[in-house]
Amino acid sequence: MDIQNNIEKQRFETTVDGVTAYATYHIGNGGLDIRHTIVPEEIGGRGIASALVKAAYDYAIAEGLTPVATCSYAVIWLERHPEYHGKTSKDFGGEGTCAL
Repeated sequence: MDIQNNIEKQRFETTVDGVTAYATYHIGNGGLDIRHTIVPEEIGGRGIASALVKAAYDYAIAEGLTPVATCSYAVIWLERHPEYHGKTSKDFGGEGTCAL
């Protein structure tokens, strides 16, 4: 899977079978905050969301930024990957705060 950082749109994205999936982010206060993860239904169930989040947080760490999650999917991902030493954003509104 080819995942690209589209800095202009502030999102990590990939196209699978002609359909684009992405994770939007915001950089600020020393962190990279994943705000939304969007994987259209027709390409769901292939681990794309996880790959997008991992790519974003790998980039964050390489840039000396803290992984932060506002998106509920990213919050769960960080809980499953404590080695990333991420944190939940103060803007996190609970389950369902981002789309998959």
